[in-house]
Amino acid sequence: MARTASAMRGQILEAALQLFATCGYRGTSLHDIATVVGCSKASLLYHFTNKEAILTELLAPAGEGLAQLDARLAGLEGDRAVEAAVTGYVDLALRFRREVKVLFQDVTEMTNRPVLAGVAEMADRLVDALAGRSAEPEARVRAHMVLGAVFVTCASDLQVPDEVLRDEMVRGALRTLGHTPR
Repeated sequence: MARTASAMRGQILEAALQLFATCGYRGTSLHDIATVVGCSKASLLYHFTNKEAILTELLAPAGEGLAQLDARLAGLEGDRAVEAAVTGYVDLALRFRREVKVLFQDVTEMTNRPVLAGVAEMADRLVDALAGRSAEPEARVRAHMVLGAVFVTCASDLQVPDEVLRDEMVRGALRTLGHTPR
């Protein structure tokens, strides 16, 4: 039975997302996607002009979800804003976890360059230290949260003096990890 154009597009997107998340965007070819779908590369190109078009379509729903969260948060203040932001963001990240993984593939690729050799192993050791050497899932999750949050915060263009930024990141990370800040 022949697949409808809509079904074929859906299969192409699902296969591409799975391959991008596991092999990376750059590590996945149009031929790879076509093979998983069970179609020719020409058939795939009938539905999508190139690999970038596939990626764009895959990431669009996550972008729309983020815009919707932003709109929901716009009228909230104080604790209501904090709770809605945290739960909304976590829900969004979980809903689009493979898309998030695709986005972070470049970070992994960069750490494999000779100038950054060993970064992945050092990050694993840092997570272990942040977790207090605990194997408990809760401690590991908090440690990964701190690792990501500090990285993103430092990469952001915050208009905050360095000493304030440092103090707040330390206090926030300690709280996240379940320790009383000093």
